[in-house]
Amino acid sequence: MREMRLKKREITDQATLREIVEKSAVVRIGVADEDGIFVIPLNFGYDWTIKKTGEPEWKIYIHSAQKGRKADAFRKHPVVAIEMDIERGVITGEYSCAYSCSYQSIMGSGKIRLLTEKEEKLHGLEKIMEHMAPDADIRFETNMIEAADVYCIDVTSFTGKER
Repeated sequence: MREMRLKKREITDQATLREIVEKSAVVRIGVADEDGIFVIPLNFGYDWTIKKTGEPEWKIYIHSAQKGRKADAFRKHPVVAIEMDIERGVITGEYSCAYSCSYQSIMGSGKIRLLTEKEEKLHGLEKIMEHMAPDADIRFETNMIEAADVYCIDVTSFTGKER
């Protein structure tokens, strides 16, 4: 992965990175197909564990209809980009070009794969609901599980940044 140009803005603290994931409502997924590159904003769930090396292992779960451009692209081009962010307000200045946005973000990439086993799909759907609505009573009908495609993105690299 390319080194960040402004190292002073890089977030390396694992707790802060995990907090960004937890506070983000949407993951944006960049994918390519025959018509070009496109970005899809999606609700998500995740698993975040720490390996023996001290590095995080991060899996992102999303769901989708079984047909359409997004599903086709995921099947044909399983390497995707990810982005999520938290906006923290406007930074004001004494002149127009001094204005900016305060934020924390994560950008990275991973391999997306369709979950085919019922238990895997159910786990992914539960993680999505836990993230979106932690206090909701989570129940899925069998026909709902069968009707949706559930994907897992095995995140292979990512960086955090803030301003």
